[in-house]
Amino acid sequence: MEPVNVAIIYYSATGTVHALAQAAAEGAEKAGADVRLRKVAEPAPQEVIDSRPEWAQHVRDSSGVAVAGADDLEWADAVLFGTPTRFGNPASPLRVFMESVGSLWFQGRLADKVYSAFTASNTAHGGQESTILALANTFYHWGGIIVPPGYTDPIQFQTGNPYGTSHVAGEGPPSEVALQAARYQARRVVDTAAAFKAGRAA
Repeated sequence: MEPVNVAIIYYSATGTVHALAQAAAEGAEKAGADVRLRKVAEPAPQEVIDSRPEWAQHVRDSSGVAVAGADDLEWADAVLFGTPTRFGNPASPLRVFMESVGSLWFQGRLADKVYSAFTASNTAHGGQESTILALANTFYHWGGIIVPPGYTDPIQFQTGNPYGTSHVAGEGPPSEVALQAARYQARRVVDTAAAFKAGRAA
C-alpha cells in the first residue's frame, strides 16, 4: 500500500506550536508517512510583529516553512492542526485558513480523512481542551474521522490531556514530555489512517 499522506498545518506566533508541529512531523515520518509541514499565513502587520521581539524572531526563524494551501488538505489522508489558544478558541489565522476551503468541503473532498489537533496556552487553565474541541466542531462538519491520543500510551499519563497534545507556554518551551506526546499523537494518527486506507482499498 502507498504511504499515508499527512499534512501538519499550524499557526504559531512565537514558536511554541511550531515546536510541537515539528515533533508531530517527526512522529509521522517515523511511522512511515509522507509528511507536509505547513504554516498558515501570518496576517499581522509587520509593525505589530516587530513590537514583540520573540514574535519577530520566530517569523524570521520559520521563513523556510511553506505556507498551507487547499491542495495540502486535498492531498492528505490525515491532517493534524496546531494552534495556540485564543480565549479558549483556535487562533484566528488558523480559522481563516480553515474557512477558506469551503469549496473543498462542498465537493466532499474533506470527508473521510483522519483529523487530530494540538495546542498551547500561556497558563495551565488557558482553554486547551476547549480549543481542541472547537476544532473538532469543524471536523464534524467536514465528515472527518477524529483521532485523539486518549490514554493509549504511557506518555499520555504524564501529559494528562487525552484530547490532544497541549503545552503551557508560560512555563517555557515544550518539554521533552510534550514533544514525545506530539510524536505519539502523530504516530497514532498515521496508524489509524493507514488502517482506514487499507480497508478502503480492499
